[in-house]
Amino acid sequence: MLYILFAILMFGILIAVHELGHFVTAKLLGVKVNEFSIGMGPQLLSRVRGETQYSLRLLPIGGYCAMEGEEGGSNDPRSFENKPAWRKVIILVAGSFMNFLAGFLILVGLYAASSVIAPVVTGFLDGVPAQELGLQAGDRIVEIEGTAVRYRSQIDALLDQASADGSVDLTVERSGERVTLESVPLVRRTIQYKGEERQMYGLSFGQTERLGPMDCLALSWRQSLEFVKMVWSSLGQLIRGAVGLKDLSGPIGIVNAVGELGTSAAQEGGAAAAVRSILYFVSFIAINLAVMNLLPIPALDGGRIFFLCVNLIYTVLTRKKLDPKYENAVNMAGFFCLLALMAVVAVSDISKLFHS
Repeated sequence: MLYILFAILMFGILIAVHELGHFVTAKLLGVKVNEFSIGMGPQLLSRVRGETQYSLRLLPIGGYCAMEGEEGGSNDPRSFENKPAWRKVIILVAGSFMNFLAGFLILVGLYAASSVIAPVVTGFLDGVPAQELGLQAGDRIVEIEGTAVRYRSQIDALLDQASADGSVDLTVERSGERVTLESVPLVRRTIQYKGEERQMYGLSFGQTERLGPMDCLALSWRQSLEFVKMVWSSLGQLIRGAVGLKDLSGPIGIVNAVGELGTSAAQEGGAAAAVRSILYFVSFIAINLAVMNLLPIPALDGGRIFFLCVNLIYTVLTRKKLDPKYENAVNMAGFFCLLALMAVVAVSDISKLFHS
């Protein structure tokens, strides 16, 4: 139950962060904000400060930053409608930017508070001809075929790329000096590991160390980009039909996944491990939201940016502005389609819960 409450709180925070991006940039760029709301549905709390009403609503499934003139028809010079296109784009992108930034900062915090496995060879698995490799326990691998190595997690992928011909050039730090090892026969071998036969390079890495500030930022940035790639890959699978709607998860499925993840991690590594695992997952969700919200889908920020581009082209060709009612109609249709999709996914999530 604790993890489920945490997941619900997570959604509320991510929504608040997203809407805060719209709110802050709207204020900075001179757009009047009528209401800033966290949550949807019946109002729980409300306070007016200046020209803006700040609200907390019952359902933690959304939120909004209601700007003057978003739907058109406003003569207020500070309305969203009457601002230049570049200001509108900045305001619309700001929500996704804040979600991406939140995911990135969560990763920075996780990496700063934990240790990583260093690329220091601590031993060799059975069946690996250590003498032929020229490597020694205590060697720190700093380059593979000229590519710098900073973490153990880089090594297998770099070796897969570099050792296609059966050998690889390495640079290691040994007793404080750099040593170049040329044409090292370092390839994947069939090795008995934990009772199973696996294809492995056979090097052991057990030394851990804290990341420096720059390494922490660099690793967090790379992982953030990996999350973006994962989202695009999933979208590609959905478009190709490799996965269907039944494979998607909505808020209910994600909340359940957070609960299962927290419980599993707590059983294996205690409460601290559970918190780290959940925060890592939250980082992925935040970046996922950032990417998805910029897709050119009606009712999403990406769809609104798409209409700004359409309107710009229409204005150039006809010297007239596109009537906002068309965008509003498409956005409304898109909104109801998204609601329908969320309902279908929710039913699928509930069905999975009852059959699990």
